[in-house]
Amino acid sequence: MAADWRVALAGRREGALVETIRSHGKGGAAMAVPTDVTLESDVARLFDITRREWGRVDLLFNNAGIPGSGGAVDEVSLEDWDRVIATNLTGAFLCARHAVRVMKEQEPRGGRIINNGSISAHCPRPGSVAYTAAKHAMTGLTKSIALDGRAFGIACGQIDIGNAATDLTSRFGEGMPQANGMIAAEPVFDPRHVADAVLYLAALPLDTNVLSLTITATTMPFVGRG
Repeated sequence: MAADWRVALAGRREGALVETIRSHGKGGAAMAVPTDVTLESDVARLFDITRREWGRVDLLFNNAGIPGSGGAVDEVSLEDWDRVIATNLTGAFLCARHAVRVMKEQEPRGGRIINNGSISAHCPRPGSVAYTAAKHAMTGLTKSIALDGRAFGIACGQIDIGNAATDLTSRFGEGMPQANGMIAAEPVFDPRHVADAVLYLAALPLDTNVLSLTITATTMPFVGRG
């Protein structure tokens, strides 16, 4: 968050949002807005607060996501399927819907939406049916918003990330299931490079769009997977 952006951080855990702001020293240039993206009332409140505080919305980064419990299509419960789709896909739809409404109304009109997809938007991991389906659908959402937003100065693109070193990928070094049935350790990379990529996309003029960007650990088993 070193770039010159005012940032509204949205998530279910207010303490984590506040700590993120504190650790980056953003002060008045950032605010924490506790939000469950699966609830439209929460999402509406997020955008109402942002517009009230700063007058406009120039960028939405749809980053909310959960992996789910995993499993093949005959193993995943309907409850877990619904939970993954609600967060990873419906949450992105709700945030995009409210962002687009604001971007159409504000002057000057327009803005940018960046959706966080995944390498699973291209190629699934074993036992990831709900997550993979949501990320494939995210690509369709991205393309539809990019097309429908053209007339309003709204650009939309997607970043697909593979093995950034976060709490969610901490187990990758211990071994992950592979397409051939083996368990193998996988390399990770510094998430700072993801942030740099997002900032690059965010800084583009609205007459320029990167529809799809993939960033991975160089030697992870992605190209050729399966």
